[in-house]
Amino acid sequence: MATELRQAIYSGRLQPGDPLPTEAELQDRYGVSRNTIRLALAELVNEGLITRSPKRGSHVRERRALLMHPQRELRQPAGQRQEAFATAVHAEGRTFSQEITVRIVRPEDEIASRLELGEDDVAVVRERLRFVDGQPYNTNDSYFPRSLVAGSEIEGPGDIKRGANRVLEELGHKQVRVVDDIWSRMPTQQEAERLRLDPGTPVLVHVRVGYDSADTPVRVAVSVLPADKHLIRYELDGR
Repeated sequence: MATELRQAIYSGRLQPGDPLPTEAELQDRYGVSRNTIRLALAELVNEGLITRSPKRGSHVRERRALLMHPQRELRQPAGQRQEAFATAVHAEGRTFSQEITVRIVRPEDEIASRLELGEDDVAVVRERLRFVDGQPYNTNDSYFPRSLVAGSEIEGPGDIKRGANRVLEELGHKQVRVVDDIWSRMPTQQEAERLRLDPGTPVLVHVRVGYDSADTPVRVAVSVLPADKHLIRYELDGR
């Protein structure tokens, strides 16, 4: 039963938002017990294919992935007045918003190592919860050596319309090289609550380290991206 429903979803016979038959209807169709039906539906929930609620029943999960091109982040046109993610959202005719918290911290060891911080060095972190069409879409936490950005807009609490990359450039630390690490895992409880994730939703973790012309790390950006809401596309052209 789970196999047939899975195939119907992947083939498009069942579209996002479509209701599934009731448990009673599935019992009649397959001639199995209610417990077997519930186990099969739970399997599809854990795979992130359907959602279930006591009042609404089971529905095919909505999947409208936002197409992202990380390699374009450093190619911001001179006249562009908003950061890359907001630009991608608006390009699809969707609404972007975010919540921002700015703190001065001693980052965890992995971040401190990537930034090459000394034992007594601290960083400015801009923690962002980003929304698309009013729904939490991802988190993006950017760490900057405080020695480089003290007194700049990066330390301020507000949005930087033109993006922090532009501010770094104005401070003499234009990013000319980036290194990306991307992996998948299940979310932590805090991430699941913050992003309002349905059960069984994996996340992509995207860590980007930006370097200036002296090959000094000037920014570490950590994004947590629900896998059902994001499509990351890298284009390589050898011509």
